[in-house]
Amino acid sequence: DMISMARPFLADPDIVNKAREGQPEEINTCIACNQACLDHAFVGKMSSCLVNPRACHETELVIEADSIPTDMKLNIAVVGSGPAGMAFATTAATIGHNVTLFDKSNEIGGQFNMAKRIPGKEEFYETLRYFDNQIKKLESAGKLQVRLRTEVKYDDMKDSSAKEWGQFDKWIVATGVDPRTPPIPGLDHPNVLSYIDVLRHKAKVGRRVAVIGAGGIGFDVAEYLLHHDDKTDHDITADEVNPQEFLSDWGVDGTNEKRGGLLDKVTIKNPHKEIVLMQRKKGKLGATLGKTSGWVHRATLVKSNAVEMIPGVKYEKVDEDGNLHITTSKGERRVIEVDNIILCAGQTPNNRLEEDAKGSGVEGKVYTIGGAYEAAELDAKRAIDMGTRLALKISDESVIPGKHTFKAPVGAEEKLIGFLNEFK
Repeated sequence: DMISMARPFLADPDIVNKAREGQPEEINTCIACNQACLDHAFVGKMSSCLVNPRACHETELVIEADSIPTDMKLNIAVVGSGPAGMAFATTAATIGHNVTLFDKSNEIGGQFNMAKRIPGKEEFYETLRYFDNQIKKLESAGKLQVRLRTEVKYDDMKDSSAKEWGQFDKWIVATGVDPRTPPIPGLDHPNVLSYIDVLRHKAKVGRRVAVIGAGGIGFDVAEYLLHHDDKTDHDITADEVNPQEFLSDWGVDGTNEKRGGLLDKVTIKNPHKEIVLMQRKKGKLGATLGKTSGWVHRATLVKSNAVEMIPGVKYEKVDEDGNLHITTSKGERRVIEVDNIILCAGQTPNNRLEEDAKGSGVEGKVYTIGGAYEAAELDAKRAIDMGTRLALKISDESVIPGKHTFKAPVGAEEKLIGFLNEFK
């Protein structure tokens, strides 16, 4: 009799009309991340949306089709089709710029193509579906070209004599991040993998696993390994999630026959791996996860009874057998016998194109965004917001490399909470 929705209207205020008109592919789907809505609300920031930075900023971020005057239209190259690149390309092309989107991969999406494989993040498929649909529409309208399987190098950018490369007024570098390799002896052992090996290249992982790094990626990898069945090697999409299994996993009685709607016993699936998750910092693992969603990730690992969490670790070495030697915060030396070690020790910006362009005639045309600009915690919220805001201002002469990042203005609630925090 009634359908109640809240967050989906932040992601797409026209969700009902699009559904009524039979256009589900047009809907910008809420991915239930809470990063820009509830997480903002609890610290006094203006609520918005990771996949739709215009939410609650509609009068500030105005995206109107073909609104750029003819004499301000630019030919723009976007290198990288991750969240930042997709957001910039679709926004810039919509308002009237001529955009060419390059990516060395055979598909758009960047790191979202790894994130969608994580249990609980199946909705990321929907974000990729939405951007893919928008890009195809803009391609059909002649506003945007997509060049997949094309790696752009600095020599291409500076070659103004080539018709293919010399036509661009601006270069937007959205090349993402590279995994950081910590200085631990023995990391060249074949048992050592990066999270990219596991999530993108689908490397096979043994039963016993050590995960180095307990930030967002470390937790994602641990959750993926617990639930992913190597035998079937099938990633579940949003449409394939079993609601009854979800309710059982969290002790909810879907029949409402039990008192309080809670099951007497929570069903725990047999985990596929035994995992040791570690971090160098002391204190609770996962402390930097989302304010309103971090507890879910921690609880999932804890209730599996298959994950040991160790803070305050000093990594000594990987020995010739591929086992990890550590020293705990209490000074205890341990040898963790494992089949594989997976590195989730942070990221560094892949800003090589920007660095190569410095001091050249191209330097003033290169604008770096997303993870290539700042790699901290692979923040898709910041990447999409940054790409959208720059696209709306890129034709302004005052927007030059180094002065090309823009943020939402600080609201009254955030100012008030900041003021009150001074008295804590």
